Order: sequence, then structure tokens, then C-alpha cells
Amino acid sequence: MSLAHITVLLWAWGSLQAFEIVEKENIFQKTPCPAFLMFDNAAYLADMSFELPCHCKPEEVPAVVWYYQKHLGSSHTRVLTDFDGRLLTEAAQVRAGSDMLLRFSIRMFSLLVFRAQPEDSGLYFCGTRRGDYFYAYDIDIQSSEGMVASFKDKGQEPLADEHHGNLHVFTTFWEWTPCDRCGVLGEQWRIGLCYLQSPDLSPRYHKTLPDVVSCGSRAVPRKLRTKVKAHTPELLVQSCLVPCENRNRIKEGVLAIYNYISKVGSKPWVPKLPIQFHQQKLGHGLIISCPGARPEHAVAWDKDHQHLYRTQYLKGVNRSMRVFIDHGNQLHIRFTQLSDRGTYYCWRQGVRIAGFRLGVTTRARHLASLSDPETRSAVELTLIGYLLITAAFVTIHLCRCCCYLFRCCPKCAP
Repeated sequence: MSLAHITVLLWAWGSLQAFEIVEKENIFQKTPCPAFLMFDNAAYLADMSFELPCHCKPEEVPAVVWYYQKHLGSSHTRVLTDFDGRLLTEAAQVRAGSDMLLRFSIRMFSLLVFRAQPEDSGLYFCGTRRGDYFYAYDIDIQSSEGMVASFKDKGQEPLADEHHGNLHVFTTFWEWTPCDRCGVLGEQWRIGLCYLQSPDLSPRYHKTLPDVVSCGSRAVPRKLRTKVKAHTPELLVQSCLVPCENRNRIKEGVLAIYNYISKVGSKPWVPKLPIQFHQQKLGHGLIISCPGARPEHAVAWDKDHQHLYRTQYLKGVNRSMRVFIDHGNQLHIRFTQLSDRGTYYCWRQGVRIAGFRLGVTTRARHLASLSDPETRSAVELTLIGYLLITAAFVTIHLCRCCCYLFRCCPKCAP
């Protein structure tokens, strides 16, 4: 290919990139801001992460500021960003239950919320530092506590719809997840969130269907909220079986080193999965999380060669369960026993990605610290017991003094 041809190709490629940049810069010109502020309704399950794009803004505004209100017209408004329109947060550093201001990020004018909690439900505004709003969302974070699971293989069906006059309460299901295992029998599920239909909703909220919003939306009047509290999110589970894809891709450099050492006569042991080792005290609880997994992912757990299926180990299947999987895909072991020793494998989106080798010790190998919640509980109970004993001691002696005083000085008695 001649130099002239290469020059023409590079010029064409640069022109395409410039056109693409211009298109990205003109996004806000194509989306005019509404004259009357409306709210887009969206619902998520607790511990999920989501993104709220600011779909419109004036061209003269270089950066946006995100605001949060619990209720419309509330006097307490939170500013969710610095006044330059950015605040960076790494999702891997965010933990469940963290403060709201630590669980969000601003990227390309969009608000990202990590591991959302039910108390994060409310109204989110995209605007300027002066308090001018361009776009708004009505976000409903539904709790996974009391979540109802239905197992399709057992013939179980989702909850029936509820009708209270003009109020219609029902469950809207998401798409099925991929099979959580490959090569063996696995499971897949779909999450269902609570929605309702009523003609009494506020007209300021956008609805995907006529008169339909999520049950926790601010568009729902207070008189209707009490009727939908009993309708919890649902989880529909079914079995599946898919083949495994060929994922044995070894880098050329590692393969060359491996071949060289194998020629010498000693082949190195290369683990197929990253394994983490942990020693747990006997009788203490433990929670294991799958690396990089989110509640909407298909996550599965195995212990050695035993598959821990949700039909047996999902939280709520049996009230006396000691080992169970919660709705956030975490594996819980309560009151660790010696039989819990072994290697626990984690599957994510149909691929086994990590192992967790658990050992159980009968002796405590670390000093107690006030940062340990069990130590703090023990200290609190000891102090409470000491105060109760002291109060009883003082009360008894006051009663004895009163009795002695009335005996010696009968005139003082009423």
C-alpha cells in the first residue's frame, strides 16, 4: 500500500472520529429540557447499583450538580456532588450499609449509585449549583427482607395479583439470568418487583404504562401505601443445564516458561482458580462473598464436590438453616462447626472464578479488641449487668434505711 493510500485512510479515520466527537457534544442539543419538571420512575432491589443519566441540560452549563430529596418539597435537600460536577468513588471499595454520600459517583453528567439501600429511595435532581433543575428521577429501592421465592421445578407459582377496588397490585419480573453453572445441573432465576396500577396517581411522574408505577414511588398517595406493604419482591427459580465454553487460554509467555521447566523434568503446579485461605474460630459466624458479584448476577456456590442449590440453601427455605445463601448471593455459615472445613467454590455468570479454603480452629489465635463487635457486645452486657446490680444494691439499702428510720422515729411516720 502506497504512502498516499495510507494518508487518505488516516484522514478518513480522523474525520470519522471528529464526527463522532461532534455527535457526542450535541447530545444535549437534541434533547430539550421539559418546561415543567417531571419524574422518571424506576425500581431496583436492595444492594443493586444503577446509573441515572442527566438527559438534558443547557449548553452554557459546563457541569451538573445532583440533589436528593426524600419527599417532594422537603426542606432538607442533599447535595450529592462537589460544585465542579464530579466525585469519584470506586465500586470495589463500597460496602453495604455505607453512608449514601460514600456510595455514589458522577461520571459524564450521570449519577452512579452503588449498593443502594431502601433508605436511598426518593427524588434525584440533575441541576446547577444555583438550584436550577433540568431532569429528575423517582427512585424506589425495594428491600429483599421477606422476599418470596418460588421454585418452578416444584410446581410453585408466583404470588397472585391483588385487587382493592381501582387499585391493582402485581409483580413485574426481570429477564432470566444466565445458568449459574456449566457442564452440570445449575439454576437460573428472575427477580420480580412490586408494581401497582391506579387512577389516583400524581400526574407529575412519568409512567411506562398508563397509571402504573412501582409500589414505593412518591406518586402513590399515602392512603394506598398501606395496602401495598404486604406485597414483597419475588424470586422465581428453575433448573438449567448448559455446556461449558472453551476458556483454556494461556498467555504465550507463561506457556513458554511452563514448557521450558517441563523439559527439565519438574512440571510446576499451576492452580486452575485463585484460592483464598482462611482460619475461622469454632462456633463463630462467617459470610463469604463472591468476587465481583452483584445481586443481579447468576452466582452459585459449591462445597468441594457438593452443589449448594438454592432449592435447599436459599435464605427462608427453612427457618433453622445454619448454612444458607442470601438474596445478595452471599454464603452464610452460622456457628461454624468442624464439619464446615473444606473448599468453597464460587460461580459467576456460569463460570467458576474463585475458591475459598476454610479451616476451623478450636483455639482463639488473636487478642480481643474493641473493634471486634463480639468484644463490644460482651463489654456492653457486662456494664449493663454491673449497673443493674449496683441499682439493686442501692435500692435495698435505701429501703433498709427507711425502715430503720421509721422504727426509731415513729413520729416521723405519716
